[in-house]
Amino acid sequence: MAGIVFDTGPLIGLERRDGRAEGWLQVAIEDGVVPRVPAAALAEAWRGGRRSASLARALRSCRVRVTDESVARTAGELIAVTGGDATVDAIVVATAALDGADVLTADVGDLAPLGDRAGVRVLAL
Repeated sequence: MAGIVFDTGPLIGLERRDGRAEGWLQVAIEDGVVPRVPAAALAEAWRGGRRSASLARALRSCRVRVTDESVARTAGELIAVTGGDATVDAIVVATAALDGADVLTADVGDLAPLGDRAGVRVLAL
C-alpha cells in the first residue's frame, strides 16, 4: 500500500467502530504505512468525550498533519481550478498530493474532481 490520507468519513467510521474503516487501518498498519490525518478532517470528525474514545485509540496509529503553508496554498489552488468551495476536501487532497499518498473517503464524488486535478487516487471507504 502506498501512503494513505484519511478523510473525515473514515475517521467517523473509526469512531463508530465500522468494520470497513477498521479494516483499512489494519491493512495500513500491517503494510507498515502510517495513515495521515489532516487536522481539518479531524476537526470535522472529533466530538470529544466517550463518543470519540474509539477514534482516539485509532489515532495512536496515525499521524495528524497540520495545515502548513504548502498544504494551504495547494488546497487554495485546487479550489480555484475546480471551482469548488469545500476547503476541508481540498486540504485532504492537497495533503495527499504533497505526501505522495492516496485518499480514503466516504465521499468519492466530492473528492474525485480534486484528486483528478492533483494526480491523487481517491479510494472509496
